[in-house]
This record gives sequence, structure tokens and C-alpha cells, in this order.
Amino acid sequence: MRTQAQPPAVPTTRSVFHLAWPLTLKSIMLHGIVVIDGWLVSSLGEGAVAVLGLSASIAGLLIGLIVAFSNATQIRIAQAFGSGDRAFLKSALLSGLTVNFGVVTTGLALLALFAGPLIDGLAHNADIAYGARAYLSIFAVVILAEALGHCLTGYFNGCGETRLPALSYMMAVPVNIAVSVVLIHGHLGAPALGVTGAAIGSAVASVIQVGFLAGLLLSRDRTLLRVIGWRNGTYTASLRRHFIFSLPIAATFGSATIAISVCGLLYARLPVNDFAAMTIIMPWVQVVGTFGMCWAQATGIYVGQMLGRSTPGEVLDRFLLSVWRTSFLASSLVAAIYAGICLASPWIYPDLHPDTRATLLSFLPILIFLPFPKGSNAICGNTLRAGGETLYVMHIFVWSQWLFRVPATAAAVLWLDASVTVVFALVLAEELIKFAPFHLRLRQGHWRTGTMED
Repeated sequence: MRTQAQPPAVPTTRSVFHLAWPLTLKSIMLHGIVVIDGWLVSSLGEGAVAVLGLSASIAGLLIGLIVAFSNATQIRIAQAFGSGDRAFLKSALLSGLTVNFGVVTTGLALLALFAGPLIDGLAHNADIAYGARAYLSIFAVVILAEALGHCLTGYFNGCGETRLPALSYMMAVPVNIAVSVVLIHGHLGAPALGVTGAAIGSAVASVIQVGFLAGLLLSRDRTLLRVIGWRNGTYTASLRRHFIFSLPIAATFGSATIAISVCGLLYARLPVNDFAAMTIIMPWVQVVGTFGMCWAQATGIYVGQMLGRSTPGEVLDRFLLSVWRTSFLASSLVAAIYAGICLASPWIYPDLHPDTRATLLSFLPILIFLPFPKGSNAICGNTLRAGGETLYVMHIFVWSQWLFRVPATAAAVLWLDASVTVVFALVLAEELIKFAPFHLRLRQGHWRTGTMED
């Protein structure tokens, strides 16, 4: 493993960009799995899109928890790498792998018990229920692969090698597209499997991506696993410490993912054309929105480093002002891409029903405004977390989701019979609710004296 370069005393916008772009590329391709599958199966009609949307909502619960715990592992890896303590580095990696596989094993067992009745209760008809069951049975391979892949991604990112996970996804996405196209439509003599073919394409791509990262780890740092000793004396103690450290961070990410998945299940109660429109647009919101989210994540990393060096408050403020200006430009770019997607939907999805395309166009005003409060909130959240205010950030996310967005979505869909555009607008409303508590807390400045937990 190469030695990590020392960051500048006061990071520039260019240095933030160099840290952020590999994170952005990886995140786009990760979220792009569902976007690609949605685009590929859209030619099969709204029923196929509904199968994908229902399946993705259920699988997203587990994928989100894996991502959440992997983000906590990434912080521990970064601390260990910076300290030069190889036993700490080994402890963080193996503890992270153990936690991820514990989460995914438990989750798959629960899916085996409860996914079937849940699908039957939410599916619009028997064909959609059957397709969702078949998709999930294969997508379990993706979930298992991601449990390993996200932990290895956290390892390389924490060691300053952010380009390697991005490269692994650059290899996997073309494979996903090629295998999915062949199996969805039955090209090259293969059987036409429809939506199930998309699941197989995702599974093959995930296995290749994980194999690439595992091979890199073994070829570049195979001696790590033979390091003697553990961070906290024993493996059990190190695992317990890692899990306790992970919980607040994982709760923040996990709550967000679970809330999104619950809302996705509620969207399944919408008329099929409306549900198809939500299934198509929500992954685009995630994919394109990563421009702003990864910029904010890179900002938080640098804020944490500057706080560790006891950087004066006025220098921190100047740095944040600089990255905020660039964040505004990033939000403008995201809004423009959203507008392009909505306006080009007749050409991107030519086989959809006209009502579905009209619904996509109705989302346009919301999508143009959404990136600005969302991007600003993300910078606040990552800055506060870097200053040690992880519990405060967790509370903002948890309560805005479970006291507002989820119950409001349930009310709008199940009881008020609100239009799908109103239901989608709740995504923007959640960001507006978070805006004041995030920005007021940042202005109070308590985070400037915080330190990241060792």
C-alpha cells in the first residue's frame, strides 16, 4: 500500500475535487445499477418496471444497511491508516467484514421468511408478484457480494486509494449492461428472461467487481492479515468496539435508506403508471444527486483533518465559504441534468405509456429546486459530523424522516389519494424541514472545537 500524501494545511477547491471525483464516480455507478435495469426493462412495459421497483425497494433495505456500516468502517480504516498501526488496520478491516456479513446473513434470513407475503400484499397482480420473487431470489447474490465489496471499498478509500473502487465499478457496469441486454431480450441464443435477466446481469457484475477488489487487496497488502495482535487486545474486544463506534453513523445512513425503501413500498400502492414514473425517477434522483453529496463528503473529510490540526475558526469559515460557492455550481448542474432527463423522457423511454411520461414531466419544477437545499444540507451534515456532532446529525435525519416524510407519504398515498406529483414533492419538503436546524447549528460554531473519535 502506498504512503498517503499529506493534505495541504488549507485545502483548495482543486484538492477537494481530487478527493471527491472518484467518490462521485463510484456512487453514480452504484446507484446506476437500478437506473440501468430500469432503462433496460422499460421496453417490456409498466408491469416489468413495477416488478423492478417493488424488488428494488425490498433489496434496498439490506444494501442500505451494508453501505451504512461500511461508511463507519471507512472512518475506522482512515484512522488506522493515519496512525500507522497495522494491528489497528487489520482489526478495522476484519471487524468491518464481520459486521457486514452478520447484517446481510440476518437480513437474507428475514427476507426468506417475510419477503413473500410482503410482495403478495403490495404487488398489483400475480404476475408482478411472481416476477418480484424471481428477481429477489437472484439479487441475493448481489447483496452478498456487496457485503464484501463495500467493506473493501471502505478499506481502499480509508487508505487514500479512492480511485481503485471507482475503477472496479467502471469494469462492472459494462458487464452488467451486456449480460442484462442479452438475457432480458434473449439475444445470442440465450433465453429471454425479462426482468430476471436484469437481476442476473447485476449479479455477474457484482461478483466481478468484488473479485477485482479482493485480488487487489491480496496482491498489494497480503501481509496485513498476518499482522500479530488486535487493536483492543483480542478479536472479540476489537469487534465489539468497532460495532459500538459504527452504530451512530450506521443509524444515520441506515435510517435514511430504510425510510427511502419504506416510501418505495408505499409508492407501490399508487396506480401502476404513477408507480412506474416514481420507479424511474427516484434512482435518477440518487444517481445525479451524488455530484453534490460526494462534494459534501469530501468537504467533511477535509474539515475533520483541519480540526485535527487545530485550524483557526476564521480559516475554517473561509474554506467552507469557498466550497459552498462551488456547491452552488454543482447544484445548478444537477438541476440542469434533472431538467434534461424529464424533457427527454419521450426519447429515453419511448415504450412507456403517455400518462407515465406526462407524470415524469410534472416532476420538473420540484427537481429544478431540490438540489440547492439538499446540497447545502449535505455540507452542513458532513461538517457537523466531522466536528464530532454525529448524534445531532443523526437526530435531524431520523426525526425528519420518521416524523414527517414516511407518515406524510403514507397519508398521501393510503388515505388522501393525493396526486403522484404531491407525493414526490415530499422529498423536497423533507430537505426544507432539515434546512433550519442544520444551518443554525453550523452557525453556532460548536463543531469548531470538536474532534473525531479515535
